[in-house]
Amino acid sequence: MTTTMKRIFNIGAVCLTMAAATLMTSCSDQFIEDKKNYSQQSSEIYDYYSGANGRLNECYRITLPNIQARGSQIWQYNSIGMADDHSQSTEEYRTFGIFVNPQVEMNTVNGTSGAPGYFGSSWTRIREINETIAGIQKGSLSDDEKNELLGQAYFLRAWCYYLLFRYYGAVPIITEVQEPVPESVTPWSSAKEVYEFICTELDNSAEMLRKKTIESSWSANDWGRVTTGTCLALKHRMMILWASPLFNRANDKSRWTAAYETIKKELPTINACGYGLANENDPGKNGSGWAKMFLQIVGNPEAVFVSCYNKYTPDLTPDYQRNNLWEQQIRPANALGSGGKKPTDMIVDLFPMKDGKRPSTYDSYTKLEASSIAYDAEHPFMNRDPRFYRTFAFPGEYWRFDGDPNTGTSANPYTGDKYILWNYVWYNDKANYNNPMNGDHFGADNLFTNVQGIYIRKFSDDFDVNPSKNYNYHIDGKNVGFRECMTSTMEIRYAEVLLNLAEAACQTGNMSEAVDILKRIRARAGYTSENNYGLSANLSSDEAACMAAILYERQIEFAYEGKRFEDMRRWLLFDGGKDFAAAGCKALTGWGGNTCTYLGFKPFVGQRRDEFVFRLQDKYNYSDGTSGRTWPFNKGDNVEARDKTNPDPIIKLMTRAERDAYAVDLSETIVKQPLEDQLNKLKEFYDTYLTRKKLKGDAYDSNNTPLTMTWHPRYYLWGLSQGEQIANPELPQTVGWEDYYHNGSNGTYDPLAE
Repeated sequence: MTTTMKRIFNIGAVCLTMAAATLMTSCSDQFIEDKKNYSQQSSEIYDYYSGANGRLNECYRITLPNIQARGSQIWQYNSIGMADDHSQSTEEYRTFGIFVNPQVEMNTVNGTSGAPGYFGSSWTRIREINETIAGIQKGSLSDDEKNELLGQAYFLRAWCYYLLFRYYGAVPIITEVQEPVPESVTPWSSAKEVYEFICTELDNSAEMLRKKTIESSWSANDWGRVTTGTCLALKHRMMILWASPLFNRANDKSRWTAAYETIKKELPTINACGYGLANENDPGKNGSGWAKMFLQIVGNPEAVFVSCYNKYTPDLTPDYQRNNLWEQQIRPANALGSGGKKPTDMIVDLFPMKDGKRPSTYDSYTKLEASSIAYDAEHPFMNRDPRFYRTFAFPGEYWRFDGDPNTGTSANPYTGDKYILWNYVWYNDKANYNNPMNGDHFGADNLFTNVQGIYIRKFSDDFDVNPSKNYNYHIDGKNVGFRECMTSTMEIRYAEVLLNLAEAACQTGNMSEAVDILKRIRARAGYTSENNYGLSANLSSDEAACMAAILYERQIEFAYEGKRFEDMRRWLLFDGGKDFAAAGCKALTGWGGNTCTYLGFKPFVGQRRDEFVFRLQDKYNYSDGTSGRTWPFNKGDNVEARDKTNPDPIIKLMTRAERDAYAVDLSETIVKQPLEDQLNKLKEFYDTYLTRKKLKGDAYDSNNTPLTMTWHPRYYLWGLSQGEQIANPELPQTVGWEDYYHNGSNGTYDPLAE
């Protein structure tokens, strides 16, 4: 491969270890400070453990998924729930991602929209890891020390190859440090060869780490390092991917059998590493047990493959500050957050009802039973899956935190941890009341134009769930709001380990076993056996319905965790895979030639995603152009006197206390009523004052006609971008993509050929 090595090292930037949760920082100071710049040292550093470990730590730093990418879909980071090109091609976020844009088709030769281009840059990491592996192998450490370090390094290399494999299928396999000269070119290896290589790497890693992570275990100061269980879990994900329609077009059942038998056999080993469903026997109130697992750090049994963060500030520890930015980004502006993240109407409307069934209005997964509970889009919070309330936040809901947002004109009137989200909106022009193209509205409680109709709440460090918060809350200075957060992010959760087994069980005819796993996942969310955990009755006898239930469960359980795009790709949910042959790609002959038909899933193409707000009913809006855009107040002002100038029409009708009496408290500790009673009361408020308004999400054309999503069959497996083809002239272009060296004609290399 004709790529050069980038030698960039930030001392201690990776945070892999976690100290006690009571500390102000989440990482071991000593572990981070021990990270010296080893990238340009002599080979002698591999003769002592701290030197070799320093090089390995650099490999972790450049390899681990990192939420600090702020949603930029770049080569180094896989999707982790931000509004990146991947998530914008699913139900989770609106705005056409590059894969579903109906106005621009990606191409690989001088196009207005190039191919993703993750290929070329990935090799810098692989080269760094190869260099580290070679150094450790040649060094004079003991066999136990070498195994401990090499087991981690092999895993990180396998992870890098996995990221390439799932997009390109075939890639060159490079396991040695190569000189950047033309003679170093390595040809393609087929998808099958790459798959087998990655699985072998992970088996070797698992065995090397067995003594350290099964017979013993990492200390708390090394929390977050790879274990035998991590290696096996990634291998199991690989096996499911290899057996799925993306790579297994003929539905070769032997692949599913291999996955099923392997996962079932190795699950006890994963358990022996300390992994399991967090809070499995403690669902808590209204999904609180499920929500709490995202806030647990050291020793979290759910965290099979984890990225860790700390609370360090740039002024005190600039070299190894690594903060989780999610809490700051999802919180509303009047709580000193960054303004919040907004979901689509599609994902809000598709979450299950409280009986566990899909809403009858959701016209997908039609092989699953529809709920007998009528879905009311005007009140989407009524009668929903417990995870709904921990994934989204809507007007009239306590969203508590440890801090005081009442700090000036950009703040809200609440103090302490009693923050209530009131994000309904009003208008000052009657023409805009029902115009989806116009979002010139004003939000309550000083949100004004910086308001979302409904907020993403997933992973939030809710005060009622975690009173020993993972963040520092600032009211002054440069780092305002929910800064220095140490909440971990989980790339592989134990729930995925189980659902991978469920998928393999389903596809090998062991549907009852798959159903039992679904029951465990749903029991943790709060469902019970009284109604069969909300599952359809036919799952044990109908393979397609069982598979649909697994994918639906994954969609809900892993919402905003960066998993949906990959599930949609591997099960061909954009178009069912029906057009492969016409596009010159290997045809889908399994699953009846169309996975969407098989699953009862409505193809994603031809649909669009919009947003919505809850606006005041017509009679409460302004219509004369006056709205009171500004509402200046200061901390310490008399609230009653201040509200006399409040432009909020609701506050002109009632006192703040009267309005706040409608607010819903998920913990049921402030409002000492069952959630159902609280929701019914909030519904009364909506019925009296609010209505749901649609807002434009995905684009409209020049004639203001709503556009719908598209997808091209070749997008399932990517080709090399023009720049990557120029850098790698010996590698033939993937079938279906434009070949730079042949005047833009279709590529000829089939990554699925054996």
